[in-house]
Amino acid sequence: MSNPLDTVFSALADPTRRRILAMLLEDDMAVTDVADPFDMSLAAISKHLTILTRAGLIAQEKRGRVKWCKLQPDALREASVWMHGFGQFDPVNLEDFEKFLEAELGLDAG
Repeated sequence: MSNPLDTVFSALADPTRRRILAMLLEDDMAVTDVADPFDMSLAAISKHLTILTRAGLIAQEKRGRVKWCKLQPDALREASVWMHGFGQFDPVNLEDFEKFLEAELGLDAG
């Protein structure tokens, strides 16, 4: 996909990737920690992380022997600005977005 918005919305279309983003709202996480709550292989999680990285929603970096993931909210802001152009949506408030994801995914806040 050549359009960055297409890439972002495609990445957000998958519930596993949305859950990963919700987890990363709290703090940076090692890839193995991201994989822990999911019933899938580390290779499958890595594919999801690659899609999120290509969409600009997360960044991955190696610290020593461990690969870490960090949320990059700018891609969400760009999608929010695009949606706001329709006049029906307010810009994304990341705190409200976090509360929404916690409610949708049944995550414990805090």
